[in-house]
Amino acid sequence: MSSPNSQPLSIRRNMLWNSAGSLTNLGCQWLITILIVRLSDGYDAAGVYSLAMSVYGVFSQLAQYRTYTYQVSDVSGENTTGEYLAFRGITCAVAMVATMGYAAVTCRPEALLAIFLYALYKMASLAIDVLHASDQLAHRMDYVGISLALQGVSSIVLFVLVFATTHSLELTLLAMTAGIVVIGVAYDLPRSCVLTEVAPRISAKKVRYLLVRCAPVVVAGIACSAAPSVPRQYLSAVMGDAALGIYASVAAPVALIQMGASYIYNPLLGYFSERFAARDARGFTRLLATAFLGIVAVGAVCAAALALLGAPLLSLVYGESIVEHLYLLQPLVLCAVVTGLMWFVNDLLIALRGFRATLIGSLIALAASLAVMVPAVGALGMNGVTAANVLSCLASAAFMLVSLLWLVRAQFKGGEKPGRSGRREAR
Repeated sequence: MSSPNSQPLSIRRNMLWNSAGSLTNLGCQWLITILIVRLSDGYDAAGVYSLAMSVYGVFSQLAQYRTYTYQVSDVSGENTTGEYLAFRGITCAVAMVATMGYAAVTCRPEALLAIFLYALYKMASLAIDVLHASDQLAHRMDYVGISLALQGVSSIVLFVLVFATTHSLELTLLAMTAGIVVIGVAYDLPRSCVLTEVAPRISAKKVRYLLVRCAPVVVAGIACSAAPSVPRQYLSAVMGDAALGIYASVAAPVALIQMGASYIYNPLLGYFSERFAARDARGFTRLLATAFLGIVAVGAVCAAALALLGAPLLSLVYGESIVEHLYLLQPLVLCAVVTGLMWFVNDLLIALRGFRATLIGSLIALAASLAVMVPAVGALGMNGVTAANVLSCLASAAFMLVSLLWLVRAQFKGGEKPGRSGRREAR
């Protein structure tokens, strides 16, 4: 096989490849949650699968350690791909121990193997993510998009084949994990090796450094993730599981807006870091405007689409009884756009190494959510959850945006670095 082309792609092509691959993978993961019910005699397998997702989700931030954003913005070569890969192995191992320890205390013994295999499946993808960050740093997100699509398609094909044949969730998860490993070894590794050295090795000193260096953004990620979750739990406590079920059902399609926002700005993080390091104020401002306008445009298009198709779509999926709760939809659209903008500024601060502002801004989001949720739910019912989320995101985003502008102003005050002003702008 001929060696892959190492020439960088344009910003537009990188964004398109990333979006296509991410959406394919997301769609396949969603279909698995549907098919596990369709291919089962009851709901037991679906329940165990959902339990495994929930338990792993508690420690997923620990496994990721938010080093993807750190790596794609490492334009100075502070750490090698091999060091990031070895560090990811360490954080995944620690997260696996924590996951299984928590599962052993809180879950039924017969569910432990499925939880372990689901965590292994997700961590196999996290290992490939390190290679994807290397590809993104080299502006070759076609490799990323194709890999994500292959992972999604292989997962759903293996799920259908193995689960339909054996009705064993454990064997199915094992087969899906093997599929991810094969894609990583056969597709991702050869291409990443052309772009950079991948040998996984890291010193104890560097492990300590990354653990301490990235700890604030890990805490920030946990706080930002908790901010919208706590009001939902409060809603369930005061209005019952049915209210939360209705709210979550209406909110499910709106989540695509936030994901669409991430597909717009994630491919740009490396470019932001390059413009920032080069003190290219014009290029940085252009990227900032592109990201903000893109996120708002995604929100506007989705709001219009849901206004036209929201009722028939929700009725088709959940039944006619959901239609009386459509008043929840448009506030959720606004919430998704604001949340997408907040996460964008959060990730951009990480890319520019504004870790303190990221941490404080995320803690502001959680504090505001806790402060607002009780009166908001009391006054607005289910819409109170949305109101609490919007206010917490606005408070967080406002602080982080001011911090970002201060950071950028300090960097660009000296003008462009010599010899970098003539750099060609990718289109």
